[in-house]
Amino acid sequence: MSKRVSGFPSPFHWKVRVYIEDTDAGGVVFYANYLNFFERARTEWLRRLGITQQELMSSLSQVFVVSHVSVDYLAPARLDDELTLVLHIERIGGASVSFSQRAWRGEVNLANAKVKVVCVSLPDMRPKAIPSAWLKRMQDGVSA
Repeated sequence: MSKRVSGFPSPFHWKVRVYIEDTDAGGVVFYANYLNFFERARTEWLRRLGITQQELMSSLSQVFVVSHVSVDYLAPARLDDELTLVLHIERIGGASVSFSQRAWRGEVNLANAKVKVVCVSLPDMRPKAIPSAWLKRMQDGVSA
């Protein structure tokens, strides 16, 4: 059963600088690198909640994997730009979390993504419930 999270305290913001390895030959951020930026923002959001993916892997033999992603690219980011990545929780289920993520350069919205991650067990990669204490932190938006 999924829970719509409309009362999440506030969106999570994380800044990233565009480096040369993020760009194509024209100095524009290569489209797939937005997925890397969004992944890092989700990881930092978890870290802010006191959740590390290393602990999930080593202690519980579970990982989060992306099961769905869609991205709309609206404007280019370029070498040396500072981007702000914004993460909103759309829905939390027992084994999954759906996010809305945006990349901004100042007031310019560069890309919008919808991302669903699923918690799976290792090594069979089958869905497994998110640990209840972590699920509560995600729903409440607070660290331990």
